[in-house]
Amino acid sequence: MPDNKITKAIVCPMCGELCKSEIYTSVNPTVNKKIRSRVLDGELFAWTCPSCGHHARLTYPILYNDMKNRFMVYLIPKIDRFQLCDKELEGKYSNLRNINKRIVPSFNSFKEKIFIFESGLDDMAVELTKLAISQTVSKKLDGAEIVEGYLSMYDRESNTMGFTYFAGEDRVPYVQTARLEIYGKSKGIIDELAFKDKKLKGFIKIDREWAENILYRYKRMKHIEKLNKLRE
Repeated sequence: MPDNKITKAIVCPMCGELCKSEIYTSVNPTVNKKIRSRVLDGELFAWTCPSCGHHARLTYPILYNDMKNRFMVYLIPKIDRFQLCDKELEGKYSNLRNINKRIVPSFNSFKEKIFIFESGLDDMAVELTKLAISQTVSKKLDGAEIVEGYLSMYDRESNTMGFTYFAGEDRVPYVQTARLEIYGKSKGIIDELAFKDKKLKGFIKIDREWAENILYRYKRMKHIEKLNKLRE
């Protein structure tokens, strides 16, 4: 599938001028080698008003279809549902198998998913690892709330991965590295508890909320196992 564009009417937030601009609805880095860097550095979303020269970053739904690495990431700004219910889109890709299909609500999570899948990682295990490490980071920062976090480094040779977290109202960045053994343990939990989610056909959202649910189920399972042993 090649890149797809549409012409969209845009009102400049600075001068109020109405103009038309081409935007991408889907991109395919396997077919268009140059599109990947334009997506990741934000150039693809950059817009300049032809009337007053105002610069802005446009946010709109766009599908990133990496055929080589067998994943699709659909950026839909501020989407809050777990599974995408788009019959036309699902029908278009209903016959595809063994492809990771995700929906994300923000540009940062969009870039992170691309990085995760390009690295050959399981994004479900990454989210669980990220959540577990965020709790350690919060303790280090005297209980500060971790607003969000992203995988920012992965090095299999040095057996490490790193996350950049943002803490508190001021969103102070904090980088924390971890050994890949933690990711391996998360992968084991995911394989045991998330097998149903892995079989879902649609585009799904795998994020912190999803990871919190998996972690809750895991702790509950271990608690029940402990109680059963005590009864024996």
